[in-house]
Amino acid sequence: MISPASIQEVMNRADIVDVVGQFVRLKKRGTNYIANCPFHNEKTPSFNVSPAKGIYKCFGCGKAGNVVTFVQEHEKLTYPEAIHWLADHYKIKLEETERTPEQQQKQLAEEGLRILNEFAANWFHDTLLNTEEGQLIGMSYFKQRGFRKDIIERFRLGYNPERNEAFYNAAIKKGYTAEILERSGLAKNRNGMYHDVYRGRVIFPIQSMTGRILGFGARILKSNEKAPKYINSPENELYVKSKVLYGMYQSRQAIGKQDECLLVEGYTDVISLHQGGVENVVSSSGTSLTEDQLRLIGQLTRNLTILYDGDPAGIKAALRGLDMALSQSFNVQLVLLPEGEDPDSYVQKSGAAKFHEYIKSHKQDVISFRLEVGLNEAGTDPVKRSKLVNEIAESISRINKAEDFSLQAHYSREAARKLNVDEAGLINLINKHIRERIENEQKHLRKEEALPKPELLDLPQEGEPSHDKNVNAEEQQEWQLLRVLIEHGHQPYEGYESVAKMVEEQVETNLLEDPLVNKLFVEYMDHYNRFGATPELHYFINHPDQATRDKMASLLHPRPDISHKWSEKYGIESLAGTMIYINDVDSTLAYFKLKKILLIQNQLTTKLSFEKDPIAQGVYQQRFLELRQMEREILKRHGTVVFKSYRHK
Repeated sequence: MISPASIQEVMNRADIVDVVGQFVRLKKRGTNYIANCPFHNEKTPSFNVSPAKGIYKCFGCGKAGNVVTFVQEHEKLTYPEAIHWLADHYKIKLEETERTPEQQQKQLAEEGLRILNEFAANWFHDTLLNTEEGQLIGMSYFKQRGFRKDIIERFRLGYNPERNEAFYNAAIKKGYTAEILERSGLAKNRNGMYHDVYRGRVIFPIQSMTGRILGFGARILKSNEKAPKYINSPENELYVKSKVLYGMYQSRQAIGKQDECLLVEGYTDVISLHQGGVENVVSSSGTSLTEDQLRLIGQLTRNLTILYDGDPAGIKAALRGLDMALSQSFNVQLVLLPEGEDPDSYVQKSGAAKFHEYIKSHKQDVISFRLEVGLNEAGTDPVKRSKLVNEIAESISRINKAEDFSLQAHYSREAARKLNVDEAGLINLINKHIRERIENEQKHLRKEEALPKPELLDLPQEGEPSHDKNVNAEEQQEWQLLRVLIEHGHQPYEGYESVAKMVEEQVETNLLEDPLVNKLFVEYMDHYNRFGATPELHYFINHPDQATRDKMASLLHPRPDISHKWSEKYGIESLAGTMIYINDVDSTLAYFKLKKILLIQNQLTTKLSFEKDPIAQGVYQQRFLELRQMEREILKRHGTVVFKSYRHK
């Protein structure tokens, strides 16, 4: 277990802009930062990071949290693992209490594959560097490829000996089970005997954006027609091929800095380019581009340049997945290397400077590239040319017309000229593809809407009274009260030493029906009365309770300022200075004042129905009228919408 003091040190040191900026290209806007959300596909930024509050919030998908939550969500880690990651990043030594054998076994079961993969990567790397077989066979191959020792260490390259069970025996001796070894793809059971899957191969660890080992690629060194040249880890809880780009961990900073990502085919291409000084490069490992891979790249840049061999296979590979990149508003360009060359061989032969020069001078946009390749292949064949026209129209239709109208018009004009077809006819074909895609999407949505959704049945949720359809509005008001306390509790208020003191005197805990709000309200006031000061903002953002942390990140996210265009056009102004918190406090407190008034009115109504004494009845009626007048004044001042749920239940 990590000591609370160590966790607090990590939270104090961790800078949310620094951490999020490792994975997402942030742009400063006012006092905050914005970016395209890393948790869902989007073309315009709705992901907001507040350095002052240490939280993030996506206004598109609703994801919110603090620096630990971000690492947890992005890398699929547990809370302790995220703390460890941040501690490593900031070179903080964590204090941990000693684990019992039972706790060790539980941790092993929970982290399973992740721990095994890290052990395997270290074992393969050590075998390469420090064994005779590793040096003679594995290291000889890497030296033949021209890889320096520092590059071998940067990518944690390794070697698995040819002996059938060398790694398996080492892992079993270390305490790993045969079941998890088989699940990871590192070992296989054949006729009751386990053997190493990667025996006699050099190893390429596949890492996440934060450097965690997700799986492995392995290349055979001896010629064997029955065995594939490369094999990868099977897909499991950690490794999903379509969501991984090889080299992203080593390249992410260079990609963000240069605002461009180079995409190549293989592991050795990435490694050779890094060694040659070209570091903004990743590999799709032979697969066509996927949405998840594009999302990874899109967190850092929208400029994608694809490098492929100039042979027919390389050309076909270059064409796969490009429509998807276009539809996601990537600026996609392609470079075909000279015939007989690949990125690995070309950078080693020419050097980094000449390599960069070649890329710059040979870039082609996607449509021009497809036209050139297609026209060469079709020749004068009318059927092939007709098919090419349709393919080009389909590609152009993927460009977002609203965002890139001039670009779509340019491609339409150029394509019509090169294909020797009527431009108006080509535009009609492009629009036809757009309509068909929209219709298909609408059909898909209609099918989804037609499916039964049990969760939407009119049943009360847990803890929700079935008769109260406005419980959500009520809960929101209670959470807004807590927000006002956290953000403005320390501020002065006329007639009181602080907003917190005024709220304490005017809001009784029995008015707060949400259990978590009630608990945090009491916790806040206990802290205020014990220490004579309101709790700091980070007390709640970094609260030990996960549910509280999640709620706070969403509750305390920065509210966007009014655009100056709205101010000019509609006369809408944002409040400034003292008025911000006074208005916030008054409007929030009004809800609870009204709630209390209406509760007392209900009590008086009940008493009146049983009271027989005329004098007492008169007193109750007079009090009721006074309360009604107070109610009218509150509604007149603050409006009626927010109080609708409490009018005469």
